[in-house]
Amino acid sequence: MRTRFTRFMELFLPGIFLLGFNIGTGSVTAMAKAGATYGMSLLWTIVASCLATFFMINAYGKFTLVTGETALQAFRRHIHPLVGVFFIVALTAGVCGSVMGVMGIVAEVSSEWSKGLVEGGIKPVWFAAFFVALVYYIFWNGNTQFFERSLAVVVAIMSACFILNFFILMPPPVEIAKGLVPTLPEVPLDEGRGPFLVVASMVGTTVFSGLFIIRTTLVKEAGWTLADSRKQRNDASFAVIMMFVISGSIMAAAAGTLYVEGVGLERASQMIGLLEPLAGSLATTIFVVGIVAAGVSSQFPNVLMLPWLLCDYNESERNMTLPRYRVIVLFISLLGLVVPIFEARPVFVMIISQAFNAVILPVTVACILYLGNRQDLMGEHRNSVGSNIALSAILLFSLVTASMGIRGVWRIVTS
Repeated sequence: MRTRFTRFMELFLPGIFLLGFNIGTGSVTAMAKAGATYGMSLLWTIVASCLATFFMINAYGKFTLVTGETALQAFRRHIHPLVGVFFIVALTAGVCGSVMGVMGIVAEVSSEWSKGLVEGGIKPVWFAAFFVALVYYIFWNGNTQFFERSLAVVVAIMSACFILNFFILMPPPVEIAKGLVPTLPEVPLDEGRGPFLVVASMVGTTVFSGLFIIRTTLVKEAGWTLADSRKQRNDASFAVIMMFVISGSIMAAAAGTLYVEGVGLERASQMIGLLEPLAGSLATTIFVVGIVAAGVSSQFPNVLMLPWLLCDYNESERNMTLPRYRVIVLFISLLGLVVPIFEARPVFVMIISQAFNAVILPVTVACILYLGNRQDLMGEHRNSVGSNIALSAILLFSLVTASMGIRGVWRIVTS
């Protein structure tokens, strides 16, 4: 049994890491809100964003397989050192906001759920303190294998919960099929928030620059070369298929209950009070466990992002037991207490953190478009015409998304 598990981890660790990073509470909230508001009509958006993610994973993965360099190393050596610094600063800023927002949502949802067990419920700050301590304890253990196994277990729990909820709450199959046809729902254009922004925000929760950059370090550490191209594609396929299944399951659960009843959704914790009378306590509990698992699984890579980026940029050994890295991770972990302590709005914090991603994504696409066409680096494995067309399309869309994200956040800040 141990041998099988080890072999599975060797084959799919980069994909498991990517999946744990990608499906967080921000994704859960976005997909649940989309399902509650528009039913399954935007399912095609998940398909499109997963395809874009798959292409970007493979583009960056292929570069590492050919050159043996990670993304940050390539930025520093072949573009400019400041490009690498830009990604470290921007990704860290986004991750700090994500840590606050994710833990705020997890604590809020857990507190709401606990009201059915304890009169008045348990305060969000206590849930936040528990999960912050849990994640930091796993990090402090300092054992990479222990971290990998913990992440795999949490991702498995999250996946099982959301998929089980799909079968309990799923909408009619014909509605799911209709959602695969690209259409835009009729949305009132109030305050500039039309259907295009809805689609862009959903894509933004899936196509995250940090995934592509960090994954190159995992591919390099796995020792994969061009001979492992098939293994690299299989890993990417595993991650993206699971992303689609989990995201679609969350959307379907909301569409099969809240959308049918005409109930809107403004924050994740509302799901508790809204779901229970419609779907029962079992489905509600499964959903809560799924949200908690999603939050915890995304916190693992979130708190490790800055130390890993620094090690990668400096080409130093990734030793997380060093005091400086433990202090960095402790500081970032404690940010998870900010929202519950100050009773801030976790959704607002998540919006701000996603704005950083909107700005970073075009640069991320442009960098791999440039590097992938360098004859001196890629040789006969340079980007094909088809690859360049696909990357150019993703770049154009990312620029539109970045513009929408910046305008949206600016309106929130100035209103």
